[in-house]
Amino acid sequence: MSMLPAVFTDALRLAHPSWQPVLERGLQGVAEADPAYLPALAAGSFLPTRGRIFAAFEQPLDAVRYVLVGEGPYPREESATGVCFMDGAVDLLWSGSGLSKPVNRATSLRNFMKMLMVADGLLLPDATGGEAVAGVAQRALAAESTFIRTLPELQRNLEQCGFLLLNAALVFRPDVPPLKEAKAWRPLLEAVLEALAGRAGQSPPTLVLWGKIAGWLDGLPAFSHFPRAVAEHPYNLSFIQNKSMQALFGPMHLLRAA
Repeated sequence: MSMLPAVFTDALRLAHPSWQPVLERGLQGVAEADPAYLPALAAGSFLPTRGRIFAAFEQPLDAVRYVLVGEGPYPREESATGVCFMDGAVDLLWSGSGLSKPVNRATSLRNFMKMLMVADGLLLPDATGGEAVAGVAQRALAAESTFIRTLPELQRNLEQCGFLLLNAALVFRPDVPPLKEAKAWRPLLEAVLEALAGRAGQSPPTLVLWGKIAGWLDGLPAFSHFPRAVAEHPYNLSFIQNKSMQALFGPMHLLRAA
C-alpha cells in the first residue's frame, strides 16, 4: 500500500469507526489512480479546513438509508463544513418576515426550505412567495412552536432519517475546476457505494441526486445497484414544485423538532 499523507489519515478520526476502513480503502484507490494527487493536495490549501474532509461520515455505515450527493464544498471557509448542502455560515432559518437573510442568500437552501414547506402542507404549491413564507415563519418562531429553528437542527433531522450528506468532490480549490476535482475522488466514492451495496441483510440506500450529479456517478460500477431519486438542482425555482421530491421528503417532516 502506498503511504497516504497524514492530513488525510488524521482526518479519518472524524468518521465513525465503521467507515474508517472503507474510507482508507477509497483513499488508497485515489492514490493508485493518480499518485501525485493527494501529496499535491496535502502540500497546498483546500476547503474544508480543520480536518473536516470526512465530516459527512459521522453516523454508522449501517444507519444510512439515503445518500444525498452534492457537487463539492462551498467555496468559502466559513461555509465549507464537509457536509453537503450544510452551509456553516447559516445558523438561524427564520426571521420575523420569513426566511432569514443567510437562507435567502443561499438560493439552493432557500428553495429546499420552500419545497419542504410545500411537502409538509405548510405552503400551497401555488403560493410560496414572501407573504406566505412569513406566515410559516411566525408559527416557527412562536413560543410554543414545534419547528426547528437552525440549520444544524435541519442537518440533525436529515441524519436521523438516515441521510449521508456526501459531496462528489471532497475538496474545493479555487484554481481547480470542480469536475476535475470530482474525477479524482471517484475511487473513494466507488468504495463508499460498494460498502453500502454490500451491507449484509440490508437493501442499498436510495441515492438522492440533484442536477448533474447523476451523470458524474453513472460510470461507477456500483451505481446500478441503487434506487435513485433524481431532480433538478435546488438552485432552480422549479425544484420547489418537484412532486417526486415532495413525496420523498414530505413524510420526514424535517422542519419539525424531533
